[in-house]
Amino acid sequence: MTGQRLAGYLNALSDERARAALQRCCGARRWVEAVLAARPFGSDAELLATAERVWWGLRRADWLEAFAAHPRIGDGGRATTGWARREQAGADGAADATLAALREGNRAYEERFGHVFLISATGKTADEMLGALRDRLTNDPAT
Repeated sequence: MTGQRLAGYLNALSDERARAALQRCCGARRWVEAVLAARPFGSDAELLATAERVWWGLRRADWLEAFAAHPRIGDGGRATTGWARREQAGADGAADATLAALREGNRAYEERFGHVFLISATGKTADEMLGALRDRLTNDPAT
């Protein structure tokens, strides 16, 4: 690989298709438009650095817009993209009680913090995700 796999792919897309691809990554419209406007990228590293720089330049409202587009952990019905289903595969086949606890925990988290519970779910079991959710519920909003 030349370090341009993602960048080359994104650079080659029309604006419309690149916008759609970026929206699958992040639901914040300002992030999508800023990353789109920064094309072409010379490398994957440049693309990723731009994506991160833009993210940290967003406002809270933009972050909440991105969070709202993210599927809830354990809510298989909303994890409609292939990557979301793969990321949350640890919830597949989980006990009904665990899935019910995830649903209740998600509700409590959203009520307490005003946005969906997010976690890098890849490789985690439903019980591990539930444990992290419960741990975070004890945090203050800034944490």
